[in-house]
Amino acid sequence: MSGADWLALITTLQLSAVTTVVLLLLGTPLAWWLARTRRRLAVAVEAVVALPLVLPPTVLGFYMLVALGPHGPIGGVLQALGLHHLAFTFTGLVLASTLYSLPFMVQPLKDAFAAVGPRMLDAAATLRAGPWDRFFHVVVPLARRGFLTAITLTFAHTVGEFGVVLMVGGNIPGETRVLSIAIYDHAEAMDYASAHLLAGGLLVASFLMLFTVYLLNRRYALVHV
Repeated sequence: MSGADWLALITTLQLSAVTTVVLLLLGTPLAWWLARTRRRLAVAVEAVVALPLVLPPTVLGFYMLVALGPHGPIGGVLQALGLHHLAFTFTGLVLASTLYSLPFMVQPLKDAFAAVGPRMLDAAATLRAGPWDRFFHVVVPLARRGFLTAITLTFAHTVGEFGVVLMVGGNIPGETRVLSIAIYDHAEAMDYASAHLLAGGLLVASFLMLFTVYLLNRRYALVHV
């Protein structure tokens, strides 16, 4: 691997890790609310959360580029405050990745929270456990399979992003150039050996992550039974 490829690998891992942490903090309360609420508004919110699953990445990337650019609602406000807009920056890339990977964090957590059911929470409440105690000492342990799946899918999905990354981040080495862009560059330059090396590495890493998730989920299920 060349020095530029190592930089792309580091940027990819940083982007995936930051996006996963941000989504874990934002997606957990959102998934809990979706799993518990009976309001009609939840249907619209759930549709918005799932939108990246069916929306072409370039469409989401285009609108994020417009929003974060110097004349967009977010980038324009930042520039009016004397700050730099977020288009073609790592921070802008994190924002775009957070939106694009949102369903991969929220959906597994929502299913896991819904599976907990009210009986365990009611039993904990009779023992005078507060809302936070019930969540962290009852819900979180019972939903650990959902957390494991959500974290792994979010990280793996962010690693493989291409369309959104190219639209919002461009191809700036050491800042926004990730592995998927590096593979595209190598293929375009007909350097198939380097493209094979990076693509094969991503393929193996993705398989190992999913294999580990399914193995641990199966083990947790057997222990739970």
